[in-house]
Amino acid sequence: MSTRRAFIKKSGLTAGGLATATVLGGSMLPGGMSQSESQQGAKGLKITKMFADPINYEMEPFPIALGVMTNLDNAFVRIVLENGIEGYGEAAPIMTINGENQQTILGTLNSCREFIVGQDINNYRSIAYTLKSAFWAQSAARCAIEMALLDAYTKTLGIPFYRLLGGTETKIETDYTIAIVPAEEAKRQAIKLASEGFRIIKTKVGVNMKEDIDRVLAIKDGAPECGLLIDANQGYNPKTALRFINEVVKHDIYPVMFEQPVLKSDLAGMKYVRDNTEILVGADESVFTRADAINVVRTGCADAINIKLMKSCIIEALDIAAVARSANLKLMIGCMVETNLALACAVHFAAGVGGFDFIDLDPSFDATQCPVKGGPVYSPPYWTIGQGAGLGFTGRQ
Repeated sequence: MSTRRAFIKKSGLTAGGLATATVLGGSMLPGGMSQSESQQGAKGLKITKMFADPINYEMEPFPIALGVMTNLDNAFVRIVLENGIEGYGEAAPIMTINGENQQTILGTLNSCREFIVGQDINNYRSIAYTLKSAFWAQSAARCAIEMALLDAYTKTLGIPFYRLLGGTETKIETDYTIAIVPAEEAKRQAIKLASEGFRIIKTKVGVNMKEDIDRVLAIKDGAPECGLLIDANQGYNPKTALRFINEVVKHDIYPVMFEQPVLKSDLAGMKYVRDNTEILVGADESVFTRADAINVVRTGCADAINIKLMKSCIIEALDIAAVARSANLKLMIGCMVETNLALACAVHFAAGVGGFDFIDLDPSFDATQCPVKGGPVYSPPYWTIGQGAGLGFTGRQ
């Protein structure tokens, strides 16, 4: 008897059951739920309602090379299935990164409501592909819809979202980002972060090289045992970027990564930096799509790719992760200015897919400022996912 048939007989599986188990994985099914029960749970469920509302909060000024962020102006999406299950999503735009703002996002969401209502939740991929063909430039708006669809879908299956993606782990460790602030303030923050248990500190650079170097030195002085991740947000030209990172290394500081040192379209410039430093170079704004990821691999301009769901949406982010892994590039996951709802989706993504070398998901807002309640628990520097279905949130009503 062949090995495959012996396994089927020993396990009491049919050939079809084995195929299904192979595709979905045993961890996909909630405890005590059979395969047939799980499939029945999501069978033929239509989306009956979709709502889109603004989320607005003031925040402490957060300067980066692309400008100063002073407000969160996002959008909250809620879809309702015919069985009453709700799925939640958030769109978090940054105009200088993805070309969207709150008004364009709400306009996009309202434009596609008629298409989404009436769709079967099982068809979340085909819905996402159709939306991309029509609204290809509105990635944050599409991400909010994908988030809500997948939240509702996994709630229907009775499993946490991270298990749909593979269920690799339930706890992940994040870094914390220090903005473009004076060196003294950066040192003060670094001391505090180190005392809270953070092992990686990220800092923004790219405006003034001398001040950037002073900030890096101050952070290392305040937290000498912490790793340092440096993000230029496209702020340097290739020669200045190389001069900067070489000066940092001269001070016996070896950052774990130098992220997006040059303009996102200048892959040749990024390759110039990578070829002339021993520090890992990461591509962030250069990668929105799987085609972008393939370009990074083809040109050999980076050692790592930073996945942000608001740039790429959830389904395409899976493709980008696969491209990076196939080329032996390191994986990073980051975020925009988001409430705990969108952050939770990124946490589930990183924990489910697994294998992320760098995690940059530090929250900017208190959990009470999230439009829904629940979700992964944040205890610096860790995020921990519970066993609640979907993203783990419920409504505040």
